[in-house]
Amino acid sequence: MFKYFFLAFAFLFVGCSEPEPQKTSSESKKLSILLEGALKTAPYAKNMQQESIKLSKDIFTYTQKLRQKFKRTSSPLYHNFLVNIGIKDKGLCYHWSDALYLHLNAQQYTHFKFHLVGANIGKYWSEHNALVITGKKDQIQKGILIDPWRNLHSLYFGEIHKDKAYQWTHRATRGCLR
Repeated sequence: MFKYFFLAFAFLFVGCSEPEPQKTSSESKKLSILLEGALKTAPYAKNMQQESIKLSKDIFTYTQKLRQKFKRTSSPLYHNFLVNIGIKDKGLCYHWSDALYLHLNAQQYTHFKFHLVGANIGKYWSEHNALVITGKKDQIQKGILIDPWRNLHSLYFGEIHKDKAYQWTHRATRGCLR
């Protein structure tokens, strides 16, 4: 009897999860245009369009790999709960930003630099971490924010100065060894 109850219970919860939609090329194109536009005035912008397209595709592809690696099937906050009680191994916001940071730095992009940023640093319930992409010589405030943790089924990206959800701080001295 208990076995049937457990199977019915498991079936109900498995049925509630939705498959994650694949990112369309239009979203990748939007990001590449945003990346290219952020560096429009840079004197080192030769071949910027090609590298922006490559970087955008790389971000979407690697974020999808991280979704599979972290087995993300629930809202960000619920996933954090599962990590914090030990049901899931990884998937907190800094896991996402660190993994993406390490991956992108390893690709050795010519025109771009990658930065870790945080909001509400040190506040357990509201701290949040993400990644910012800038030109090699540009400041964080001119960068493009990449936040793969924030939304369940879509990559959040946009100009960092337009993000009203958080007040971002550069985490230049934060080690990223994972």
